[in-house]
This record gives sequence, structure tokens and C-alpha cells, in this order.
Amino acid sequence: MNFTRLKELFASFLQTRHIGRHFRRFILLDTLARTSIARDVPAELSQTLLRSSFSEPSLMISELSSHQDGLTNEQVEVIRKRIGLNEIEHEKPLSWGVHLWHCYRNPFNLLLSLLALVSYLTEDIKASIVIGTMIVMSTLLRFWQEGKSNQAADALKAMVSNTATVLRRESMHDANSASQLLGPNTTRQELAITLLVPGDLILLSAGDMIPADCRILMAKDLFVSQAAMTGESMPVEKFPEQKDRNAINPLDLDNILYMGTNVVSGSATAIIFATGNQTYFGTLASRVTATDRAPTSFQSGVNKVSWLLIRFMLVMSPLVLFINGVTKGDWMEALLFALSIAVGLTPEMLPMIVTSTLAKGAVFLSRKKIIVKRLDAIQNFGAMDILCTDKTGTLTQDKIFLARHV
Repeated sequence: MNFTRLKELFASFLQTRHIGRHFRRFILLDTLARTSIARDVPAELSQTLLRSSFSEPSLMISELSSHQDGLTNEQVEVIRKRIGLNEIEHEKPLSWGVHLWHCYRNPFNLLLSLLALVSYLTEDIKASIVIGTMIVMSTLLRFWQEGKSNQAADALKAMVSNTATVLRRESMHDANSASQLLGPNTTRQELAITLLVPGDLILLSAGDMIPADCRILMAKDLFVSQAAMTGESMPVEKFPEQKDRNAINPLDLDNILYMGTNVVSGSATAIIFATGNQTYFGTLASRVTATDRAPTSFQSGVNKVSWLLIRFMLVMSPLVLFINGVTKGDWMEALLFALSIAVGLTPEMLPMIVTSTLAKGAVFLSRKKIIVKRLDAIQNFGAMDILCTDKTGTLTQDKIFLARHV
């Protein structure tokens, strides 16, 4: 039995025991594989990464219309107008109308709205007002609490500002000799990573986040953590040249740095060739945000209870209407009695109780400096025994503050 056959048998054994997922390397790609849009990374992107890796540095710089001294401010403005900012396209925030609709739509609210309408048509104004008040209060409370949490989360995002050291030159006429890298006409600027464009030359050192997909031009003892991409805990050493000329996996390229990874040790000079959604990470992120958000366990439980009561009401109300109408002959009275049965079987206060309870939990967590953007997620927090997080450094500002002194 050869090694390939043995490996196939071992892989099939892991799959049948449902433990193969613990040995998979590409964690993010494995998550994508379970979505409805699962497919391979676009061939065009893979070819771009491979071509950038195998190209000579001088040819790479020439193709990006850059220079060993970096881009000029005029070139940067032209490129930025053409391709936009270096940002990953996130899930677009909902408008207030759509958000309000999402807060309203659930089986209980829809059922109560129907009962309120029927009560109004049968001239039971008091019942319709009471039911309508419960619906409005429940919806507005959820809308207000989630809106407040989203505003707090947006304010927190605005506080985070990652920067990169970029090489620039003043004008097209003060460029250094093409044979010399980092000449005397080069200036170093600390810029927000959103302002970077393809062709920019950046300097990297320990602790820096890779702001975009880059090709290494120079490196010294460079080790990069690619755990966000591959799940590997050990850092990977990077070099200016690609060692394996037969490599086909983009994540195995020795001289390519990927957006979202970070430098563990060493230093490097690299040129950016892709930004924003055109990066490897941006392509994966856009596919993740394109999937529909799965309901939480709390939503699933509430929906099950809701539909159980709805089915029970749909069976009992017509049955009461038919029996009462046949026995007494007064179908209008039978209709009102069946409507009363439907209202009695429906817990009108349940949406209000659920929303107020979740809102109370959100307020309690906010006092602990925890922001919950979706109220339904609070139940998931309560079901946790241990929450493990990885400190990425994105919330730190790389500044020393004196908090207390003696």
C-alpha cells in the first residue's frame, strides 16, 4: 500500500468520525465552504498573486507605474480617484425604515397585527388599541436599543486608526536613479492605511499590520503571522524572492504579504499591488458578507413557539366558529367568540416581555463596557461558559499613557 492510498484512508476515516474539521488548515476557507456561495478563489486573483510573486522587482515597479523612490502625491491622487480608498466593503448599514421593519417582523407581531385589524373591523376598538399599543412599544423599544448600540459601535470604530509608513517623493523630476532603492529624494510619511494605493512603497517592522497585498522588495529576518488566513499559530518567514517556482497555492508564496496579517519580527520594504476588495482578504470577506445571516438559537426558539401557538389558534378558532355557529345559528356572535378565543390564545404581552428583557440585558452589558448590536445575540452570551478571544492589536494606539503615579 503506497503513501497516497494510506493518506486517503486516513482522510476518509476522519470524515466518517466527523473530526476532519480539526485538522483542516484553511479555517476561513473552510467556513466559506459551508456557505451557499462556496466556490474556489477566483482564478484571476490567483494568477495575479502568482504573477506578482514570480515577476522581477523592477518589472513589478514598472507595471505599477511606480518608482524606487515611491509615488508622487499627484500620482496617488489619480490612482485613488480611479480605484477608491483602501477599504474592505463591509455590510452596508440598514436604513432606519428597513431597520424598523426588521424589528417589527416576527410571527407574533404579524399575528397580533392581524388580530388588531380584525378587532377593529368588528368594532372592538378597545381590543385593537391594546394590541396595537403592545406591538408599537415592543417594536420601538427594540429599534431604539439596537440603534443606540449601533451608534456606539460606529463611534468605537471611528476611534481606531491604523497607519503605515509610506515612501513618497515630491515631484516627477526629483526621482533617484532606477538602480538605487530608497534614494536621497525619498521621504517617509505616516499615513492612514485607507489612503494607500497600488504602487506605494511601504516600510514594515515588528508589530505592523500588513495594510494591503504587497510584494517584498527587501527583507531582513522577516516573520509574518498568517493565522487569520491559514489558522497556523507559528509565524512564517518571508523572503524577497520566491524559492519554490512550482508553487500554485497563493498562501505558500514566500515573497507575498497579505492584507490582514501582521509582522511578528524583522523588517521589510514592500510595494503594494492590490488594495481594498481587490486583495486576497477582501475577496474572501466580500463572499462572507454576501451570505444571509443565520438566525440565532434564540430566534429559532421563539419562532418555533410562535408557529406552534399560531397553528393551535388556526385549528381552534375555525372549530369554535363552526360549532358555535351551527348550534346557535348566530354566525356574527360566533365570529366574535372565535375572535375572542384567538386573542385569548395569543400572548399579546410576550413580544413586549421578550424585548424588554433583552433590552435590560443590553443595558446591563453596556455598563460593563460591552456593546451588543443585536438584542437576539444576548441569549448567546448567556449560553457561553468560556469566551476565548485573540488580541490583534487593532484597538491599541501604540502610545504610552501615564494612568497613575505615586
